[in-house]
Amino acid sequence: MGKFEVMDHPLIQHKLTMIRDKNCGTKVFREVVNEIATLMAYDVSRDMPLEDVEIETPMGKTIQKQISGKKVAIVPILRAGLGMVDGMLELIPAAKVGHVGLYRDHDTLEPVEYFVKMPADINERQLLVVDPMLATGGSAIMAIDAIKKRGAKNIKFVCLVAAPEGVKALQEAHPDVDIYVASLDEKLNEEGYIVPGLGDAGDRLFGTK
Repeated sequence: MGKFEVMDHPLIQHKLTMIRDKNCGTKVFREVVNEIATLMAYDVSRDMPLEDVEIETPMGKTIQKQISGKKVAIVPILRAGLGMVDGMLELIPAAKVGHVGLYRDHDTLEPVEYFVKMPADINERQLLVVDPMLATGGSAIMAIDAIKKRGAKNIKFVCLVAAPEGVKALQEAHPDVDIYVASLDEKLNEEGYIVPGLGDAGDRLFGTK
């Protein structure tokens, strides 16, 4: 089973409370989602491999560490996942960005894939799949299905707010994927929204209803 981690750093919790507030406007919501994504990227990248490199400081030659090996790709699940991309790029600017587009079929309530565009070397990269919400888990599972089908092997899923039902579903469908969340919330309600959650992240990021 992959790792499951709740990132309960005080700064992350404080910023999450700001965007949970229903009176938080679009501009602040967007900025703070990116700030949380940057803080989460710091911890998500903790196990990146290092290698020795020789450099010269003003005091002379020295062997020091630099990041080696796996390159990174950030893969937002459209559209709400876009809200976390810039924040992660702040910390990992060399990362490439892929996209997975899904929509929910109103009759079946199942996610349907409509757009997938990935870097060519996806199989060589550490993929960070991002979406602010992990509710039922349906979208995350389908997005990871789509990128595995295209050759991805090394995947982490990063979200702000998760419901226990979604975590369980994602772990069962993709036991090899590490899951990082800023908060594990109480439950899903009858409509499939996370409680207490923060409402519809896409609508709040983009000012739509």
